[in-house]
Amino acid sequence: MTTQRLAARDFCSVCQGGPLAEFARVGERLYRRCGQCRATVMDPDGWLSEQDEAQVYRLHDNAVDDPGYRRFLDKLATPLLGRLSPGQQGLDFGCGPGPALAAMLEERGLAVTCYDPVFFPNASVLARQWDFITCTEVVEHLRDPWGVFRQLDGMLRSGGTLGVMTCFQTDDSRFANWHYRRDPTHIVFYREETLRWLADRFGWWLDIPRKDVALFRKA
Repeated sequence: MTTQRLAARDFCSVCQGGPLAEFARVGERLYRRCGQCRATVMDPDGWLSEQDEAQVYRLHDNAVDDPGYRRFLDKLATPLLGRLSPGQQGLDFGCGPGPALAAMLEERGLAVTCYDPVFFPNASVLARQWDFITCTEVVEHLRDPWGVFRQLDGMLRSGGTLGVMTCFQTDDSRFANWHYRRDPTHIVFYREETLRWLADRFGWWLDIPRKDVALFRKA
C-alpha cells in the first residue's frame, strides 16, 4: 500500500488531524468523519485506480460552448468576477477536458491559464504565482487535499482569490443516496465548517456567496 493511502487512513486528508471516526458504510465503501475539520473522507480501499479515475473523466461531456454547462459554472463565475479586475492573471486548476470557465473569464477581460493533471499537464504553471485560482468540481477528487490546498496557497499572490465550487455535505441522513457520493471519483466531502477551518488555518478571508461556492482571499 502506498504511503499516500496509509496516511489517508491514519489522518484526515484535509487537515492532517483527527480523530477519524467511522461515519458510514455504503456497499463496500467505508467513510470516516474527521473530528477536527468535520470533513467526510472515503477509506483508501474504495479509491479507483488512477487509470480508472482518468477514464471516468474522459467520459465527461463538458463542451466549452455548452449553455447548460456555462450556467452551472456561472455559480462561481459571477461572484468571482465581482472581486477581480480586467487584466488580472489566473489559473484554472483542474479544468478538465473542456475549460469553459477559463473561456468565460477570458471573455470578461481576464487572462487565464489552464492546468489539469490529465488533460492539461503542464506542471510549469504550478511554479508561478497568480492573482486568482479557480477549482470547480475538483477538491472532492483530491487524494491529498491538505497538500493541494497548501500548494494553492503558495501559488496565490497576496490579496489573491481562490474560488472553489463543490457540493457542500449537509444532511447526514441522506448521505448514502446522495448523488454526489455516488460518483466513484468523489472521495472527500466538505462541510461549510470544513472550509472555515481551512480558511482559519491558512489565514484566508472566506465568503460563501451562494450554495456550494467558496471564495477565499489571501491576506
